[in-house]
Parts: sequence; structure tokens; C-alpha cells
Amino acid sequence: MTSTASSHSAELDFLLSRASTDHLVAPAPSKEKIAEILAAGLRAPDHGKMRPWRYVVIKGKHRSEFAELVVKAMLAADPDVPAKKIEKRRQRFSDMPMVIALGMHLELDGKIPVIEQEMSAAAGAMNVLNALNAEGFGGFWVTGEFSDQPDFLAALGFDAPHRLAGFLFVGTPEKGKPHAKRPDVENYMAFWKGEPVTFGADK
Repeated sequence: MTSTASSHSAELDFLLSRASTDHLVAPAPSKEKIAEILAAGLRAPDHGKMRPWRYVVIKGKHRSEFAELVVKAMLAADPDVPAKKIEKRRQRFSDMPMVIALGMHLELDGKIPVIEQEMSAAAGAMNVLNALNAEGFGGFWVTGEFSDQPDFLAALGFDAPHRLAGFLFVGTPEKGKPHAKRPDVENYMAFWKGEPVTFGADK
């Protein structure tokens, strides 16, 4: 079943237009602009005002240095990691116009469950992606099996129990605003009427 089009507000149309792309080129946001964009992350839901959001911006000449930290962490996680994979990661982290490490400042014994703090950090990252889109930039959220390495985390300022939710690659979309076909929402929603629901996406 395909949902029929209805009149959308300009704001909803904008949200529906967002798509990720890692085909990014310069320019990246300026120092002032990225501060404005990251401020959107601080508007995420935040039960108990735990404020877990931490953003580390890597740009300019520091990208290659950071890429070497990534390689070192990859080897610590898996000494047998293929050289081709190492070189691909080194190039991506070196060449992206800007990288934002998504830190999560967590309180394990706090009044709010850790998973809720993590979800707030993730919601903040989504706000940042939408803000990038609003300002004409592109973003791509990536993770890595290396990102839980203690030395790597410490080099970013995240000693345990603090962690990373991944990284945002940031820049200007190389081929203009990306367009991605999204699945039909009808397969991902259901109205509960007193019985367990089923979803088309699960069939």
C-alpha cells in the first residue's frame, strides 16, 4: 500500500528531504557556523537534564593526525586487519572536509538509565544532521569497531565510562543535495486496537 500525498508544511517537507551522503567536498562549515549547527544538538530530549552531548570537531591540518589515531585504534582492535581496510579508513578520515566525534558523557550510577542518556546523545546527532541540511551542508554518520579502544577514547578526552556514538563526516555535497528513496511509511507504522500489532516491514 502506498500512502497518498497530503499537503505538507514547508518544515515537514524539509525534514522529509534529508538524506545522507559521504560524497562531500569543501567547504565545511566555518568555526562560527558549526557552533550554531551543534547548538541544535543540545535541543534533543534530555530526561533528567543529564546533558550527555559532547562534540569534538576535527578539521584542517588535524585531520591527517586524527586519521593516524584511527589506524592505531584499528590495529589495537584487530592486529590482523587487512591493509586495504586500513588505507581506506585512513583516506576517508583524512579527506573528509570535517569530522565530528560524537561523544557521550555518561553517568553510570546516575538517576537516569544509561540507555536514556545514550538515546539523548543519538537524538542530538540527528538534530545536528538536520541542522547541517538546513544550512546547505551534508553529513554522514559512521561508526567503527575501533571506537571503543581506551587509548583512542582518551586521546579525544573520553576516559571511561564516557564513550563515542560514532562520527559525522561533514562537508558540502559534491553533486548537490542528495535524494534517497525511502521505504513506504505504511510498512513501519500500526495503530494499536487492543491486540498485538504486525508490521508490513516484518513480513
